[in-house]
Amino acid sequence: MDKIKIIIWGFGAMGSGMAEMLLGKTGVEITGICDSHPRRKGKEMLNILKASGNIANTDNINHPEIIIKEKIEDIVSPGCADVVLLATDSFTKKAYKKIVYLLENKLNVVSTAEEMAYPAASEPELTAQMDKIAKANGVSVLGTGINPGLIMDLLVVLMTGASIDVNHIKAERVNSLSPFGPAVMEEQGVGLTKEAFINGVNDGSLAGHVGFNESVGMITDAIGWKLSSKVQQTQKPIITSVPRKTKYIEVEAGNVAGCSMNGYGYVDGKLKVEMVHPQQIEPELEGTDTGDYVTIQGIPNINLSIKPEVPGGIGTIAMCVNMIPQIINASPGLKTMLDLPVPRAIMGDMRDRIDQ
Repeated sequence: MDKIKIIIWGFGAMGSGMAEMLLGKTGVEITGICDSHPRRKGKEMLNILKASGNIANTDNINHPEIIIKEKIEDIVSPGCADVVLLATDSFTKKAYKKIVYLLENKLNVVSTAEEMAYPAASEPELTAQMDKIAKANGVSVLGTGINPGLIMDLLVVLMTGASIDVNHIKAERVNSLSPFGPAVMEEQGVGLTKEAFINGVNDGSLAGHVGFNESVGMITDAIGWKLSSKVQQTQKPIITSVPRKTKYIEVEAGNVAGCSMNGYGYVDGKLKVEMVHPQQIEPELEGTDTGDYVTIQGIPNINLSIKPEVPGGIGTIAMCVNMIPQIINASPGLKTMLDLPVPRAIMGDMRDRIDQ
């Protein structure tokens, strides 16, 4: 078969990382990139990757020239690609029109939007609409990433597979925000003063981690628990005592280096699912070790520990790319990670994973 044709919409930290990963894979071809940022639109893909330091030497890369377009309409036509990797938003409402446009052009979609990992948890009506539109056009849409998408939900569900009974679940992710771009930094309040952070939490303008509703919803639906109330959340600033710097931001001592969030899911009025998620840039500068932990109280008790964390940036990039065969092979409609074969690395020709 011909190479799998892929469009990337959004060429920031995640989108450009996906391009870099795809350039190292066999059986795929990037056929279009959309991004409206002044530093990227109108530029050639390999030149952008080289200038950003993502790829040191592009001389040995054999790939057709791709000019980054500002308007998606200049790239998309019905059935022009096998899948679109959409890396532009966190919320289903903001991604919805983009996703619908792609579905109506008969294109499969993999979205990095956190809420899209389990969109029925926050946007049931939009979820039903996307499912209907995808089915009408014979294509599928999936939201995934490292979290939500894998670490604090799918991995938890997987571990319950060894349980006779489950009484309580705790998922904890202590991670670094350093690989992520400006959009994530803004959501987390990185660089703000403590006062500005608290004001942002109080007026609802500071999102923090997006995904507790989705992770808790995925877990409880998967094992048959019915939530008795909305997922409750707390949000606190992580203040740095030393200057911190990443590729995307600098933070002075005394300001916010990250966000510590907790989420709580109640079943029949009892706390059943607990989410613990402190994340910050350069955590090692103040002695914080990263890691991922799953604790299941039940029969038997299960304790899973991954140290250090599964890197968030690389993990999100890999999850989206590695799920390309699954979403192409899927029956039409809106899918979640519960619906599809488990993710796995693609070390051979990606075309070998496609059902003929």
